[in-house]
Amino acid sequence: MRLDKYLKVSRIIKRRTVAKEASEGGRVTINGKTAKPSSEVKEGDVLEIRFGDKMARFRILAVAETVRKSDAGAMYELLEGEGDL
Repeated sequence: MRLDKYLKVSRIIKRRTVAKEASEGGRVTINGKTAKPSSEVKEGDVLEIRFGDKMARFRILAVAETVRKSDAGAMYELLEGEGDL
């Protein structure tokens, strides 16, 4: 699944356009490498997202095209930082 879509579906970032802008701005890495919005994500990858002075690291646990809002938190594990970006 594309990075920008995963960030929206998992509700780490609420809007896909914001996820795309963050990726294009070099603020998102996958496994330590700068990621583009079209980068593929898979289970086990570690995402790091920086917004201003906030930073958060997540491990991807599941990839799904659609998910209920109540189940979105099960798609990732917060490793470090703040969950609200």
